[in-house]
Amino acid sequence: MKKLNIAYVGFGKSTNRYHIPYIKIRDHFNISRIVNRTLGKRPEQAVLEANGTVFSTDINDIIQDDSIDLVIVVTPGSAHYETSKKLLLGGKNVICDKPLVETLEQAKELVGLAKERKLFFMPFQNRRFDSDFLTVKKVLETGYLGDLIDLTVTMDHYRPADASRGENFDGAWYGHGVHLVDQMVSLFGKPETVQYDIRSTRDADAVDDYFSVNLIYKKFRATVQATELAAVSRPKWVVYGSKGTLVKEHVDQQENDLKAGIAPGDEGFGADTSQDFAQLTYYNQNGDRIEKSIPTVLGDYGRVYDSAYNSLVHGKEKLVSDEQILAVIETLENAFK
Repeated sequence: MKKLNIAYVGFGKSTNRYHIPYIKIRDHFNISRIVNRTLGKRPEQAVLEANGTVFSTDINDIIQDDSIDLVIVVTPGSAHYETSKKLLLGGKNVICDKPLVETLEQAKELVGLAKERKLFFMPFQNRRFDSDFLTVKKVLETGYLGDLIDLTVTMDHYRPADASRGENFDGAWYGHGVHLVDQMVSLFGKPETVQYDIRSTRDADAVDDYFSVNLIYKKFRATVQATELAAVSRPKWVVYGSKGTLVKEHVDQQENDLKAGIAPGDEGFGADTSQDFAQLTYYNQNGDRIEKSIPTVLGDYGRVYDSAYNSLVHGKEKLVSDEQILAVIETLENAFK
């Protein structure tokens, strides 16, 4: 099996929590270089260096290294555009953390650069591999629900003291909304119209921390919503169809397990217990009312890397198409126009 040499720009919490643990259990990647603005002697760095990873503070070290097959940008969001542009101009294939960029114009420029240079370029939309999303997707595909009428997906937290100043790009809509909008775009494509309700509820002068946004499609509505003031979280998913209803109360467990020090590959990682399963109520062809639990499809954020490998090595289509990239950023940006 061909191994890809990868490099990271950024070595903070996200790199060490949402990226490297998934790479460690995959044999077809080698972490060749890591560039960070400052270097310390944290244990994670020492472990990687012992296995041959080279650390430095200059992104040009990556650009000038012809052995690097793929670069993953995990910088603060404000640096995504410039960092990705520099790497693409330097001839590198790029995965960039999300939100990718702030404006459609920036997204179009980066997508155009990649096409022009025949390079791979894609955002790290790992929540396409959330267990709850995969479960809902599977139920939609089975046809239990009939024709889709209304779907609501929620990302609630209770963080009353975390209000902060910043730009639109720093708020919940770009930060959380990007996941949910991308999930909808991956399922249904670009919405026909969008209705926005975005607010700053903890501090009027802070960045937005609440949104309820309706993505209007031809025959149904998909609502994406979140608040940072949910003492009791709403169900993660509520899906109504002409023949039934699906409710998934609980979120994917990968993030909670990662925070608890449980790693990908460990027994039970990311798995739901039976009481966390989605509940489906539907009417069958005989008109019988059926209630059943739907076992959760296991999530795996590392599948973003698998898809990139298949694109780079086997020429497969990208997980996130250019059209989807642009549709997501346009939907996000239009909220503030």
